[in-house]
Amino acid sequence: MPPLHRPGLNPDVAFRHNLEIVEHLDNLGYDEVWVGEHHSGGVELIDSPEVFIAAAAERTKFIKLGTGVTSLPYHHPLNVAQRLVQLDYQTRGRVMFGAGPGQLISDASMYGLESTQLRPRMHEALDVILRLLRGETVTEKSDWYTLDQARLHLLPYSDLDVVVTAAITPSGPTLAGKHGVGMVTLSATNPQTVDALEGQWNIAEQSAAAHGNTVSRDKWRLVGIVHLAPTMEDARRDVHYGFDEIFGYLRHIIPAAMPPETPTVDELIDLVNETGLGVIGTAEQAVPAIQRLVDMSGGFGAFLLQGGDFASHDATLRSYRIFAEHVIPKFTGLSDATLDSFQRFVKSETHVQQVQAGLTAAFEQHASNG
Repeated sequence: MPPLHRPGLNPDVAFRHNLEIVEHLDNLGYDEVWVGEHHSGGVELIDSPEVFIAAAAERTKFIKLGTGVTSLPYHHPLNVAQRLVQLDYQTRGRVMFGAGPGQLISDASMYGLESTQLRPRMHEALDVILRLLRGETVTEKSDWYTLDQARLHLLPYSDLDVVVTAAITPSGPTLAGKHGVGMVTLSATNPQTVDALEGQWNIAEQSAAAHGNTVSRDKWRLVGIVHLAPTMEDARRDVHYGFDEIFGYLRHIIPAAMPPETPTVDELIDLVNETGLGVIGTAEQAVPAIQRLVDMSGGFGAFLLQGGDFASHDATLRSYRIFAEHVIPKFTGLSDATLDSFQRFVKSETHVQQVQAGLTAAFEQHASNG
């Protein structure tokens, strides 16, 4: 998510790259991908996550596809629920629903909204959407939408995975607990956020208990910046492509979560690695960085890689492959049995002796027959 593109990149190429990346992740066995909704800025180009997901679903087989996130203040809640359910059928249960207030003030401004209106609208809309998804009939009037005996004529195909965004404030965890839904912690590798992770989850659990719900760590996602290459030198060279430009954009959106400007890209890379804000390097560096998040949080369900043009498209595809080959197995245990079998095999003197004995016997038999 979301993804982020270099300013000025051909939009046609950007969309093709995005779809190709989703196919690539599906082939590599990644579990899920999330795409955001943005309407300005020229960097996050997907205006409708639902339209993108519909296209990506036709190109993939297994990977789950989430709106990461739908900006609820800009949409009538009945429309959001209906589109989501339609996607649930079209993807046969692979769609996920992420809800947020909208991140870009420039987006809100174009809709004639003040930033102070966004979060209250999101809370109102989410409550209605969840009721509709449960099959309830909703009659409700607010200052921005009206529902009169509204009811979905299609109920969800699957048990929809629903998440809300969280940052440093308690708002996200409180909302997740209130509704008993999942949570995506943005900029989770930011040092301030890392220190607050355990507290975030405690807030979610307390809120859930207060509303008669439960929350599961399996539905908690953390987002971080990772770019991998065979060597540290390769990784540094890769991100000279777009690292500085992307960070320049992010400083305008989430200044508190971003490092200060640096004179050179290499100094920015060093700062990101040294502070733990991200990993620009090798798989060997990524594993302990993610393990630190596991330890600091007490455990979570998924680590999401921040998508963006930090490196060229080819280098980005390679990074995802390296992560799948060498990082994911460290946390899923998928390679444990093969590694154990290999170690027992190479350490067994008996196997070597038996092979040698078999060869010797074959030569001796051949000699005796001659």
